[in-house]
Amino acid sequence: MTRSVITGLGAITPLGNDPDTFWQNMKEGVSGADRIRSFDPSGMRTQIACEVKDFVPTDWMQSKDVRRLGRASQFSLATARQAVEHSGLDFGSLDPTRIGVVFNTGGGGLDSIASGERRLQAKGPRSVSPFLAPNAMPNCVSTVISIELGITGPVVTSTLACAAGSYALLDATYHLQRGDADVIVAGGTESAVSPVIVASFARLGALSGSHDAQSASRPFDADRDGLVFGEGAVGFIVETEEHALARGATIYAEILGGAVTADAYHLTMPKPGGGGAAAAMRKALAASSRTIDDVDAVFAHATSTPLGDAAEAKALEDVFGERIRQIPVTATKSQLGHTFGAAGALSSLAAVFSIGEGILCPTINYSTPDPECNLDCVPNEARSHDVRTAMVDAFGFGGQNVVILLAKYEASST
Repeated sequence: MTRSVITGLGAITPLGNDPDTFWQNMKEGVSGADRIRSFDPSGMRTQIACEVKDFVPTDWMQSKDVRRLGRASQFSLATARQAVEHSGLDFGSLDPTRIGVVFNTGGGGLDSIASGERRLQAKGPRSVSPFLAPNAMPNCVSTVISIELGITGPVVTSTLACAAGSYALLDATYHLQRGDADVIVAGGTESAVSPVIVASFARLGALSGSHDAQSASRPFDADRDGLVFGEGAVGFIVETEEHALARGATIYAEILGGAVTADAYHLTMPKPGGGGAAAAMRKALAASSRTIDDVDAVFAHATSTPLGDAAEAKALEDVFGERIRQIPVTATKSQLGHTFGAAGALSSLAAVFSIGEGILCPTINYSTPDPECNLDCVPNEARSHDVRTAMVDAFGFGGQNVVILLAKYEASST
């Protein structure tokens, strides 16, 4: 079977706007949370978020594109360009029909719709951009990459809510295995830190009520009270092993496989007991030809919500049994907040770095153990740990579960 490998990385995140800065801050346990800067949150129940800082769109695109594209699409294009550059690929020398894009999102241009509505109400119909509607379509995050990089192979966007970023890597693998392409630009993006979206999530009761930004996101901690909003994007170059080796590429990790399941339970709450998540874990192991003994670390979905974290912990215990006590389970959202459509891609990026360096980023803000989350969650400090195979969990609103396995690349013995 065709093997899929990761050969390029790009990142625009609350902890840095390139992969190396992101990883350095992750290892140091830095929090990306702060008071919301993109609008005045005064009077709102929730006033904090993990926003991207110091992002300069014109570093990655022309001024006309900045005016036309929403922030999620700006992020996707920037990370795609970073990943291509990092991979060393020369797209000009490749057959564009053999290159594809699988870039996913949860809401796409939700922020553009919200700002467009405010503009309409304040200044009238002629003030609304003619590019608002096409930019608000979720597939813009992929098609803009296709247009700017001249990619004419398969171009896909799937909106699996909070599991979208992980599914991009899995879907990219499917395309390579079917022979649709030799190279895929894959990733996840999200930017929905707008007044109406934050207000909606606050009314839903999903957001932390803490005003202490740095400590608000507390995955697996007994005092967790909700998630912290986030934004960002990650881009990967995924190639067939054959294509990567032929050009002498550096291979950072291999995508072993994964699985998708559904809870069929509720629009926002996980199924009690984590049955859908556990099914995805088991199917992902089987699809990757791995057992529970092969998994060296888990990169948890762990949003810092009372119900979600407990359900994931229960699913891990059901799948791994007592072995879960020996497996580190780290929660990247403690530092990055919940970036929704980008979340799985961000966790996957952390997993790729852990595989390469043998270091696990910590779950910060962990102080009070929760008996319902009896896990080794790598509390508060990074840890040296040999990671040859990592499981990455992603569970989306509506009960969409995606679990993938990433591994250290080892050449086939012939």
